[in-house]
Amino acid sequence: MHQGRVVFGAIEEVVFGHPAAEAILAQMDRLRSDRAFLMVSGTLNRQTDEIAKIKQALGPRCASVFDAMPAHTPREAVIAAANAAREAKADLIVTVGGGSITDGAKAVQLCLANGIDDVAGIERIRVHKGVAPEMNAPLVRQISVPTTIAGGEFSSMAGVTDRSTHVKQMLRHPLVVPRATILDPAITVHTPEWLFLSTGVRAVDHCVEAICSRETHPYADAQSVKGLAMLADALPRVKANPADLDARMDAQLGTWLSMGALAAGVPMGASHGIGYVLGAAFDVPHGYTSCIMLPAVMRWNAPDNADRQTIVAAAMGFPGMAAADVLDAFIRSLGMPRSLSDMRVSPEHFDAIAEQAMRTPWVPRNPRRIDGPAQVREILLLAA
Repeated sequence: MHQGRVVFGAIEEVVFGHPAAEAILAQMDRLRSDRAFLMVSGTLNRQTDEIAKIKQALGPRCASVFDAMPAHTPREAVIAAANAAREAKADLIVTVGGGSITDGAKAVQLCLANGIDDVAGIERIRVHKGVAPEMNAPLVRQISVPTTIAGGEFSSMAGVTDRSTHVKQMLRHPLVVPRATILDPAITVHTPEWLFLSTGVRAVDHCVEAICSRETHPYADAQSVKGLAMLADALPRVKANPADLDARMDAQLGTWLSMGALAAGVPMGASHGIGYVLGAAFDVPHGYTSCIMLPAVMRWNAPDNADRQTIVAAAMGFPGMAAADVLDAFIRSLGMPRSLSDMRVSPEHFDAIAEQAMRTPWVPRNPRRIDGPAQVREILLLAA
């Protein structure tokens, strides 16, 4: 008999297929917001007119713009953004960009609510040993227009990197999830191909690790299996024709579905856990960590969960094949990297990576039990 608990998150609306500027303005009207703090992609701001169009639509309701959030959301940039939002007297944060910007805004919400104005203060709001500390709930909330498809805009968790230790730390609060997410495929055409497609593989990773989890349930499966099928169909179409907005929309909708299981309490596994370490310690982009690690993790897990892996292969259109082989071929077809050596991560680093991965929230919940760093090293060798 299934047992479990599904907690519905604080996201209020998902708007899809409408132009970003128009949808942001409608959300501000709905939320009665007058002072939007825009946290946006620097590339979009400086090399396209997309942010200018949003600023024009908002007029005097745009309080300030911050466009300096690097990859992996370092603490220093979070504090810079929080101080700028505080100075702007923002009543809403609007993000337009990738996952690092989305996560940055989640962290800014907590900094504003808890009076944090320096890097050391983030220690007070981060998760320690899997437990989020007591803190004030955010009052200045967030809406998001994602330009990548890793799915963080549907999550109440954020990863923030402590550059002094090269460790990505988790922040978590039920109200940091954006109040609304706006899926506009047209704004994603500016996203570099490698970034759009690799974050799409990150979304595939959410689906696959959820389907293969020992803690999944039918509510989560329904979203993960459909999301995986949509992503497996849409990403090659985007690769074949980057101007295909229908394909981009399908990829965005597949990403939304990919986050359903995680939001419903299903944990991720070793691909996500090892990916945290590779991102923070070696600056490997989020999407690339999934491109490299997911097939290896599936191969290592297969002795314990072959039955669940058959669901993965079937959802991707290859029933009866080994899921690791299907994923390997799929990722290669998108032109993505497939080995740690491609990212200049070599076996001499594996012991340190394995030690650190054991301290992530996900490696201990991998479906094939991982008792210590030696087993993580076995997975790393499969991805070498």
